[in-house]
Amino acid sequence: MDDKEYVKLLDRALKDIPEIAAESSDFVIPNAETFSQGNKTILKNIAAIADKARRNLTDISKYLTKELGVPISNDGQQLVINGRFSNDEVNRRIKRYFEVYVICKECKKPDTHLESGGRGVIYLVCEACGARYGINS
Repeated sequence: MDDKEYVKLLDRALKDIPEIAAESSDFVIPNAETFSQGNKTILKNIAAIADKARRNLTDISKYLTKELGVPISNDGQQLVINGRFSNDEVNRRIKRYFEVYVICKECKKPDTHLESGGRGVIYLVCEACGARYGINS
């Protein structure tokens, strides 16, 4: 086999290779599992959500209290939300929490942690790319 044939075969082989995505992330924001009990909404899987976010359960419940405008209490492995809310409403709030307080705006990875900068400033610090920026609490 001469060089020309080899180059032709190599070009044909490279053309037949499928495109590979640059990077695929297996991170998925967990869906809230809620049910209504009287005038209250119970969020069953808050522990799994907090674990996936790598955040404290009280931080997430404090955010949901502020967003939903109702008191929330922790009942073991679930949150009791005073008021009736649809599963979609709770899921939208949790997705927004992940967008603001968990996922890095630079590299879009969830490998972050929160740091206090003093004077009420909170920084989201990405462990993957090193980005650091202030967020409104």
